[in-house]
Amino acid sequence: MTTAPLTADPPRVPRRLTAPEPGWTASADVVVVGSGIAGLTCALRLREQVDRVLLVTKTVLSAGSTTWAQGGIAAALDPEDTPEEHLHDTLVAGVGLCDTAAVRALVTEGPDRVRELVALGAEFDRDAGGEIKLTREGGHHRDRIAHAGGDATGAEISRALIAALDRVRDDPGIEVIEHALVVDLLTAADGAVCGVTLHVIGEGQVDGVGAAHARAVVLATGGLGQIYTSTTNPPVATGDGMAAALRAGARVTDLEFVQFHPTVLFLGEGSTGQQPLISEAVRGEGAFLVDGTGERIMAGRHELADLAPRDVVARAILDVMRDQGVDHVWLDARHLGGDFLEQRFPSIVARCRELGFDPATELLPVAPAQHYASGGVETDLLGRTSVDGLYACGEVSCTGVHGANRLASNSLLEGLVFAHRIADDVAARLGDGQLPLRTPVVEGEAAVLDASRRLDVQRAMTRGSGPVRTAGSTSATAVDLATLAALAPSGAEPGPLTWETTNLLHLGRALTQVAHRRAETRGGHVRSDFPHRDDSRWLTRLTTARAADGALVVSEHPVVGPANDLTDDLTDDLTDAFTDDLAGDVPVATEHPGGTA
Repeated sequence: MTTAPLTADPPRVPRRLTAPEPGWTASADVVVVGSGIAGLTCALRLREQVDRVLLVTKTVLSAGSTTWAQGGIAAALDPEDTPEEHLHDTLVAGVGLCDTAAVRALVTEGPDRVRELVALGAEFDRDAGGEIKLTREGGHHRDRIAHAGGDATGAEISRALIAALDRVRDDPGIEVIEHALVVDLLTAADGAVCGVTLHVIGEGQVDGVGAAHARAVVLATGGLGQIYTSTTNPPVATGDGMAAALRAGARVTDLEFVQFHPTVLFLGEGSTGQQPLISEAVRGEGAFLVDGTGERIMAGRHELADLAPRDVVARAILDVMRDQGVDHVWLDARHLGGDFLEQRFPSIVARCRELGFDPATELLPVAPAQHYASGGVETDLLGRTSVDGLYACGEVSCTGVHGANRLASNSLLEGLVFAHRIADDVAARLGDGQLPLRTPVVEGEAAVLDASRRLDVQRAMTRGSGPVRTAGSTSATAVDLATLAALAPSGAEPGPLTWETTNLLHLGRALTQVAHRRAETRGGHVRSDFPHRDDSRWLTRLTTARAADGALVVSEHPVVGPANDLTDDLTDDLTDAFTDDLAGDVPVATEHPGGTA
């Protein structure tokens, strides 16, 4: 597993971000941070069971990644489908690194959670008989993707949950603060979490930095997509919760497994920020990928062809781009017809036409871009992290459900299922007196990196820790990030943009460290200098934690359980297909040098 050391000394991060002292305080039994499907579900369920819940969100309630989810939510709702089949497909996509118990919780509880979402008011698309329409996406062997508004599933789920929240806004048991960026986690003398510091921005009810004290904190802050120059994630996805947890000592696992969505509309060289996503559901309805000569890219590469798992499709596109010296390939949906496309994918069609592309009459230029972080703050089956009182849910978390690669449309389901579990566990522990009110202790060094350096961080990560990595590229990125980190103590002006930039820096250093250390290609992690399969090195998970001196220490933990025993032909074919492709084009490493990162 190990390769040569990344740097002479492990990277270090400060305990806190430089920020003004809190000028006001608030208190609650539980603070929930984030307003996607995970945060809203958790806050609504907690409100039914505890005295006071404080929900804080970075901008407005509807601005997170959930709103942007086009494809749908996966669950075994069809009478002919089973949770066991859903489990199988998830384990295959995760390439042996899933936590099977977590996946089983997801697929068995998922159908009931989706039905509860419908009862709450979410309106999914239905067939002529009134049943929820189900479609298929990459890696699924059944039609089990429920969608709404054709390609606006996340927006409809967000609408329904916010409407449910609006119905209880007058309830003194729940308070909502928008435009609130969490700066850091407050911890007690024993290391347990006891609240957050947060900055209420612009239109918020309270100006400046304050402290929200609580017996428990639930992070539902989403992913870290803005760590790269191009991403499908919204601008708010700067890894704030993940970075705050890392600084507070929480274990962060599987950070190297970043999913790059294969079909993101290519807007030209140099395009940065949030890029338009062409949902996998378009391929689920029959669209397919072709190269510049019109040859189908996925033919013969995988039994599911254009509906192979996302990592397989993304690698195939990258192979073609490399071999043909091009910066994108093409998605052909013309045969589906304008009427069908406009009805099934109204948002996608409208956005494409707005940008000068018409999927009904012309090929769409597409290329992979960062989409989802399969790793995050490590949790158990109840959403508890390694820090007492701290929970994590949704993309900020690492439940073990996704393993090395997220199966399409499992993310919304994960947020729904584990938010429910977290709320019940927090309520039970509060009732038992296991989560006392603690006094925060502010200690440790503080530093920030000036916001003007954000693009430097993003470019370094994209070059060296992006979709294809080598020992050399990750080493170069580590040096670049260390140089930027050395600038942090110079006294940059604290503020939201500076805090976001520093969070990206801290997570970039942690991600690059484990991307360098994992010496194999599978799932969302591509090391072109280690193309061959080696189960003896693969079946372990990498965890990063901040030591008392600030050093980011990596530990290895073997995978146990049935996910370790995926020996079916499909998994072998999936792995062999892309390792064979890589093996013919890159030098083969014959040794794994010793040392630790």
